[in-house]
Amino acid sequence: MTDPSRPDQPPPPEKTPPAGPRVGIVVITYSPGETLDAFLDSLPAATTSPPFVVMADNGSTDGSVERAAERPDAPTLLRTGGNIGFGSAGNAGAAVLPDTVEYLVIANPDLRFGARSLDLLVEVADRHPDAALFGPAIRTPDGKLYPSARRLPSITDGIGHAMVGWLWPRNPWTRRYRAEDDQVALREAGWLSGACLLIRREAFEQIGGFDERYFMYFEDVDLADRMHGAGWRTLYAPQAQVEHVGGHSTSRHQHRMLTEHHRSAYRYLADRHSARWQGPLRLVLKAGLAARTFVATRSERVAAGAEIQGEPEL
Repeated sequence: MTDPSRPDQPPPPEKTPPAGPRVGIVVITYSPGETLDAFLDSLPAATTSPPFVVMADNGSTDGSVERAAERPDAPTLLRTGGNIGFGSAGNAGAAVLPDTVEYLVIANPDLRFGARSLDLLVEVADRHPDAALFGPAIRTPDGKLYPSARRLPSITDGIGHAMVGWLWPRNPWTRRYRAEDDQVALREAGWLSGACLLIRREAFEQIGGFDERYFMYFEDVDLADRMHGAGWRTLYAPQAQVEHVGGHSTSRHQHRMLTEHHRSAYRYLADRHSARWQGPLRLVLKAGLAARTFVATRSERVAAGAEIQGEPEL
C-alpha cells in the first residue's frame, strides 16, 4: 500500500487484465460430419480476437472431431465419455475454459458464423452488464429468419402451439410464443435458442450452468428462466447473424429426439407447476404430451410443427 506521507514513493502499478481469450466456444459434437469443418472455417471472419474453442464430444464415431483436432487452428477435444446430452456436455466444456474467458458461447456444429457476428455479440454484452444471455439472428440455409428469440412458454400458448401449429402455422398461440410480431431489433427476449448463445460466464456459474436433467431440448428455455429469476436480462441482438443448417445428427435419431423433446417439455412445465394442488394439471400435461409424441412419431407433418413464416428484413 502507498504511504501518503511519502510523496517520493512510486505509485502502485496499474492492474492489467490477464492475457488470454475473452471468449470461449463450446461446440457440442455427436458425429457432426463435414458441418464441423464449415463451423470452424467460419470463425476467423466472425471475430478479430481468436476464441478458445472446445469440442465437447458426446461419442462421435465418424472421425470428424479427430480430423478437426489435426487442423492448424486445432480446437481442444474434450471427450465426455458418451452421449451425456446437450446441457451436460455444455457444462463439461465450460469447466475447462481458461480463467480469462468472460463470455461463453454454446453452439451446434451445424452452424456458420456470419461476418463479425461474435464481435457484435460481445459489443452488445459489454454495453449491457446487467444481461447474461445474448442471441444472434439465426437464418436457415434458404435465408429465412428463424424465430430464435421467443417468449417463455405458458400453458395456454404451449398447448395451442403444440396442438394446432402444424395445421395452422399463423395461429395466435404460436405467433405469441414465437414473438413473431415483435420487432427484429435489439430487444428483450424470454429465451434464446441454444443453437448459438453467448453467455456471461459469471452468470452461468452463478446459477450452476445447465440443468443436466434435460438430455436435449428445453435446457436453453430453462437456463433463461433461471437467469431471469436470478435478476439477469436476456437480449436478442440480430445485428449479429449466423446460419444454422439444423438437424444433422438428430435427423438420424428422429424418433428418440421427438420423445426427448416432449419429455423435456413436460419437465419444464411440471417444474414450474409443482404444487400439490397442481397435480391434476401435471397429469393432463403428461397425457397430452404423450399423445402428441405418439402422433408425431407417426406423422412427419405433425413432427415438423409450425412452418416458419416469411423473412423479416434486418
